[in-house]
Amino acid sequence: MAHTKLVWKGGMQFDAYSAGQKEPIHIEAEEKFGGNGYGYQPKPLMLVSLAGCTALDVASLMKKMRIDEAVSDFTVSVEAHMTEEHPKYFDKVYVIYNFKGKNLNEEKLTKCVKLSESRYCGVFKMFRSFAEVSYDINFTEEA
Repeated sequence: MAHTKLVWKGGMQFDAYSAGQKEPIHIEAEEKFGGNGYGYQPKPLMLVSLAGCTALDVASLMKKMRIDEAVSDFTVSVEAHMTEEHPKYFDKVYVIYNFKGKNLNEEKLTKCVKLSESRYCGVFKMFRSFAEVSYDINFTEEA
């Protein structure tokens, strides 16, 4: 069973602890609701979770397929549209994978992404229960 604990730090700030973590994540409200810009807000943190889940999957799969050494740079970006009505939530999410390197194996890198988004990343599955999720893969070949 997963476990997270939030500890109030005063005002609109909390420290979040998850089982096995040594350092907390700082969470707070937006500035217009009393925050001061030192912590993550809950909804953007969901996007971090999605990017982190799939990035870790892809990195692990690249290593297993022995294609990680050809990749010099790998980023995952997430863009999301939020509904206008309360409760506001993300209804459209777009994940962008960027790979840079020499002699990239685009076929295997694409397979890594597809395996993450369709089989391994539970956060992808959770997002698909409430949002339209799409992705794109970009490759940049170094000279």
